[in-house]
Formats: sequence, C-alpha cells, structure tokens
Amino acid sequence: MEPGIRAFNDALKGNDREICDLLAAEIARGLAGANGKVWHAHPVWFLDDNPIVGYSIQKRGVRLMFWSGADFGEPALDVVGKKFKDASIFFTEASQVNRTALRRWLKSARQIQWDYKNIVRRKGKLERLK
Repeated sequence: MEPGIRAFNDALKGNDREICDLLAAEIARGLAGANGKVWHAHPVWFLDDNPIVGYSIQKRGVRLMFWSGADFGEPALDVVGKKFKDASIFFTEASQVNRTALRRWLKSARQIQWDYKNIVRRKGKLERLK
C-alpha cells in the first residue's frame, strides 16, 4: 500500500479503519497497475493520471466514489453527482461491503472512463475515454 494511503488509514479508528483497509486492499487487487495516492486529503487511485476511484470519511460514513460510476449501471452506486459522472456508496461497517459487487465496479471503472485529467483544460467539459 502506498505510504500516504497507509498513513491515512492508520489514523482512522474502529469501523472507518476496517472499511478503508478492506477497500484499499480490494482496489489494489482490482485495479492492478493503478497509482494510488492521497489527493485532496483522500486516497484516490489513478489510471494514466485520470482519477478512477477513491474514498473519504464523511458524516454518513465512508464514501466510496467512482469518478465515472454514473455510467456503470449499478443501482447500489446511488449517490450520483449532479455536475459530473461520479457515483458513490456509503458504508458504516465493513460487513456492508459486497466484495463481489466491488470487484465488478472496479472492472467497470477500468472499462468506463471519462477524461477528468483534462477537465480544466476543457473548461469543465468531460469527454468519454472508454
């Protein structure tokens, strides 16, 4: 695990840490070759410098967000962004993480991508990569 992500997870307590450790391990397996780092204070994994998946701690629990998740066709990713193509799910306990679904979402994340790395250059306009 990337040292920044390890430090992020190690600073957490209880359920949050258990959830984040599980998510980090599954993301590392499911997105082999992705570059994980702490970005804007949260663990995020990138493919070719394009953000793919990350998690954060919020009042509702641990938020797992896929930058292009709105196009995965996955009802469980039910927190959909209003401006971009992101979709999320919240967890309050590690037992809520459906590993089979998570692995499917990670596969979709590799196959379905919008170009976030060039969003500033395109003045907020997203283009589909895959």
